[in-house]
Amino acid sequence: MTKGTPHQIDIHVGNRLRSRRLVLGLSQEKLGDSLGITFQQIQKYEKGTNRVSASKLQAASEVLRVPISYFFEDHDVSAPDGLVREADEIGTFLISNEGVSLNRAFASIKNKRVRQTIITLAKALADADDTVAQAADAKRDSPSAPL
Repeated sequence: MTKGTPHQIDIHVGNRLRSRRLVLGLSQEKLGDSLGITFQQIQKYEKGTNRVSASKLQAASEVLRVPISYFFEDHDVSAPDGLVREADEIGTFLISNEGVSLNRAFASIKNKRVRQTIITLAKALADADDTVAQAADAKRDSPSAPL
């Protein structure tokens, strides 16, 4: 870690803060108001740029209705680098607006068979997307045929 680079745990705590805020449908401004700070400070916390003090973490846990331990869950410093990167990519998607919307919609589907059909469809679309991308890469990488 170099000077000016956020510490891994600060980034993790910030991601957990953002995730819970989005799940509850709170804006950065609304959470900031509840904590007596600006939305810009919430942005810095969520990016891990600024560390969350113990008192603010306690207040945030009350506003977000989670125990303080929530902010440290799923943080495994011993995980292999590739696994951490994959988890980070999934986590980043899950806390994005699309991820939150998709998860809320999916969770509202009560029929197990419908949910399974959606999973099958998503996998098929991902496979098709990979096939198209591979074909495009192959076409780009192959030498053009002589005229």
